[in-house]
Amino acid sequence: MTPARVVIALCLIAPFVAMLWVSSYAKVDPTFIGIPFFYWYQMLWVLISTALTGTAYKLWQRDQKARRSAAGAGAARAEGTKGTAGSDGGDA
Repeated sequence: MTPARVVIALCLIAPFVAMLWVSSYAKVDPTFIGIPFFYWYQMLWVLISTALTGTAYKLWQRDQKARRSAAGAGAARAEGTKGTAGSDGGDA
């Protein structure tokens, strides 16, 4: 597993952990513009989740592009050596 995929997994798992750990935000104080903590904390995680999902998507795109280019370079390298291997340069 590449480091990029680990970061992607963390970006996608973090919102679930934060929302499933209800005891961490099941309280009224501190309020924000009159809204109890319980509500504004969840709404804040909607924005954070959006940013984390977007980050994960961009990292995934970059990882897939790197894998495709590495696979293409490997195939081109194999193709280049396949044509020259065993040939002596002349006709018999």
